[in-house]
Amino acid sequence: MTSRRSGHPKTAMRAARYCGAGSSPVAASPTGLLHRLVADFGIETVLLAAVDVQGRLKGKEYDAAWLVDRLRSGRLAPEMCGYVIGTDLGMTAPHAGSFSWESGFGDIGLLPDTLRARVLPWLPSTAAVLADPVSEGWPHPLAPVTVLAKQQQRLAGVGLTAMVGIETEFVLYSGTARDATAAGWRGLRPAVWDNRDYALDLPTPVREFSRRLRQVLAGAGLPVEAVKGEGAAGQLEVTFPYGEVTAMCEQHVLFKHAAKTTADQRGMAASFMAAPSTGVGSGMHLHVSLHDVDGRPVLAADPQDGTVLSELGEQAVAGLLTVLPDTAPLWAPYVNSYKRLQPHSFAPARFAWGRDNRSCAVRLVGHGRSLRLEVRLPGADANPMLTLAAVLAGIRHGVEASLKPPPVTRGDAYLNREALLVPQCLAEALAAFETSALAGELLDEPVVAHLARVARLDLDHHAARVTDAELERGLTQA
Repeated sequence: MTSRRSGHPKTAMRAARYCGAGSSPVAASPTGLLHRLVADFGIETVLLAAVDVQGRLKGKEYDAAWLVDRLRSGRLAPEMCGYVIGTDLGMTAPHAGSFSWESGFGDIGLLPDTLRARVLPWLPSTAAVLADPVSEGWPHPLAPVTVLAKQQQRLAGVGLTAMVGIETEFVLYSGTARDATAAGWRGLRPAVWDNRDYALDLPTPVREFSRRLRQVLAGAGLPVEAVKGEGAAGQLEVTFPYGEVTAMCEQHVLFKHAAKTTADQRGMAASFMAAPSTGVGSGMHLHVSLHDVDGRPVLAADPQDGTVLSELGEQAVAGLLTVLPDTAPLWAPYVNSYKRLQPHSFAPARFAWGRDNRSCAVRLVGHGRSLRLEVRLPGADANPMLTLAAVLAGIRHGVEASLKPPPVTRGDAYLNREALLVPQCLAEALAAFETSALAGELLDEPVVAHLARVARLDLDHHAARVTDAELERGLTQA
């Protein structure tokens, strides 16, 4: 159950709060709702957490009664080492930049928002309170939640608000992550051994996992629309309801925490790698719609018909196809991410768009008021906050520059030689990102520099490592 009964505040209000609009720093929310949650649900532990660059919860566990007392009395100003929003997957920090040995690894403040407190039914007697990283009382400019909020605010500046629905794929394995580590990550066994796409005869352990996952998410006020079998062995897809951008991103972060915990409790492991094995790709599809200041959808030329894009809708598509090539590290952040983006894999390989065409990077789908743009580029490993920051920046650029999209792709987009290829590796994507004047203009140069440093850590990690594939190919033949 969540303490927020009526959803998140309007986007413009939230964006203004994050971006420091007004004459005073952001202020902590009241603690009365958290106090009631603790009392009503017998909460013993509160996870006070921020979202890191990788889209994970990072923070501390607190005794619930102690935390409520300290927050209510103003005797607690939570902090954590700032490198949490500047490290790679393995918590390696760069040697330069805001969060590095050069900077001394100072602390950043955390602003708890008890209006986003939730009971977490997948953990005993536990609730979570999301907190925003702050610097001198203001939203930290490099925190993912702030990066996204700035793009929402700038989109509101051209009279538009976005809404999003997220679909995420992941692979469920038999045996826990500890078991996989002990085995050197070899011999992984998917919990389903063949392609069960849309199947309703999934093995009993997988059905029970799905049922439990839906139960705990509903109990946290995060109900899913559906869970289905996907096209790879052990692969599942979860579809979430449609809603306000930041709320849906926070929902996704909590969902991943729930999925991994629930899997572990059942002797399984849930992986959100984009390419957990050769030939397998797990995506995160973003269904984005646009609305004017009065809440009316604006993508359709004719709201009654709703199958043809409006001029503004075409500008949005053009902006996405212009900006997303330069911002790939935001939606494909790791070396592994690019191994998913293969021809005829249901992941896009070219920056093309089309009507209800799953071979395209941007798919126009839906009818009437539900007409929307499905961005199919991100993998399941992406942080939705950063991915949507790039998406909103692209849409805004298309509208502000009155861009025109390329011809719509009909048929196989993988064979559309007129469409630009997606980056083939992180090194290529990072080079384009770091040198892109457009990315710096739309996202701000400090944000680009920061995220580029984090991406380079993943490149550096892999650069000197000898892989099983290299040994297989070269041990006796080289």
